[in-house]
Amino acid sequence: MRVAVIGSGIAGLGSAWLLRQQHHVTLFEADSRPGGHTHTVDIPWNGRNIAVDTGFLVCNDWTYPHLLGLFAEIGIETAPSNMSFSVRIREWDLEWSGTDLAALFAQRRNLARPKFWNLLRDILRFNRDAKAWLRSAADDCTLGEFLQRGGYGLWFREGYLLPMAAAIWSCPVARMADYPARSLLHFYENHGLLNVFRRPQWRTVQGGGREYVQRMLAQLPDVRLGQAVSALRPAHGGGILVHTAAGAEHFDLVVSAVHSDQAETLVRDAWPATADALSAIPYQENQAWLHHDRSFLPRRKAAWSAWNFHQEQQRDGQRAVAVSYLINRLQPLDVDEPIIVTLNPEREPDPTLVWRRIQYAHPVFDHAALSAQEALRARQGMDGLYFAGAWLGHGFHEDGLRSAVAVANALGILAPWQDAAETCAAPEEVLCPQPAL
Repeated sequence: MRVAVIGSGIAGLGSAWLLRQQHHVTLFEADSRPGGHTHTVDIPWNGRNIAVDTGFLVCNDWTYPHLLGLFAEIGIETAPSNMSFSVRIREWDLEWSGTDLAALFAQRRNLARPKFWNLLRDILRFNRDAKAWLRSAADDCTLGEFLQRGGYGLWFREGYLLPMAAAIWSCPVARMADYPARSLLHFYENHGLLNVFRRPQWRTVQGGGREYVQRMLAQLPDVRLGQAVSALRPAHGGGILVHTAAGAEHFDLVVSAVHSDQAETLVRDAWPATADALSAIPYQENQAWLHHDRSFLPRRKAAWSAWNFHQEQQRDGQRAVAVSYLINRLQPLDVDEPIIVTLNPEREPDPTLVWRRIQYAHPVFDHAALSAQEALRARQGMDGLYFAGAWLGHGFHEDGLRSAVAVANALGILAPWQDAAETCAAPEEVLCPQPAL
């Protein structure tokens, strides 16, 4: 059959790569650059170029079995990474990181601050309470309701949990209070975030994420970059018409692997009920700056972390989260100068220290979004139209690839690594083995 895959992020690449085994696949990508959130940028440094990832950065050996399975299949090497986290809130004169004791008390006055000790106690209590609650039959609630019922302090909520969650999901801090508690806490538990010591080993792609993008593209027979799809419509006699600036082209099946809001636009006229479900999963735009302005890192070098949340202005939970990724901690860069990607800075970095400004968008989840996910799963394959995307899961790379595997399975195709990936138990039971790379 002729299959059109729309979008070249991990969901689209995964779908096209898997379906090519049995079908003639055409991959459409509106941008001239393939890869979606996998965006490796070359920056000039001392007479050479350094490959820096600005979107997708890390995976781990607990919860990314499909992605690591794909990497093993196509010969992609990974290197150890670091997922430390720091918080700087100017209004409270607070700065700390959980990397180690030196980072925890990099700001020495924290030793004598009762509010800071209460924050640490709340972290331990939250980890314990969250695990117990997940094993109970309690009705679901929002994260904000869970925190209110638990009586957690302001410093814990806004100096740790909500900033970390907002940084993970690239979402305004206040929106995280609406996130379904059970879904978020399951995510935290599966990623070891409810443990103090036992955490997964995070890894990053050696040479930058574009390495896997290029290897997958090389195995696809028909890739059309810079060709945006404007609409999808059912064809008379079966199949789907894919409309682009070049005209309408008939395909037997279509996999829409773009963001949910983009997919809504494509199907609105022909499948209004599907479009309504897609509209319940909105996206949040985020501006990323690639730079080396170290003023975006904690003032105390001991607190420098892989992820650095900073709040310099008066608290405004509605604004987009401001977080700086210290790429030197995330990727094995042979560079002494801090290389930084800042998401949604409250002030712009020094323009003489900026290499690139990039716009990304990330899904925002609440109970309505989770209900829409279920509704869309029930509509998969209707009229030959399938959906894939990280937004069908938690919004991360593994979710995107997992959705592609689900589409392939629906069409009778198994991923080469699938048996190993699906025998991986939850990390509390058996650690998911990392494929040999």
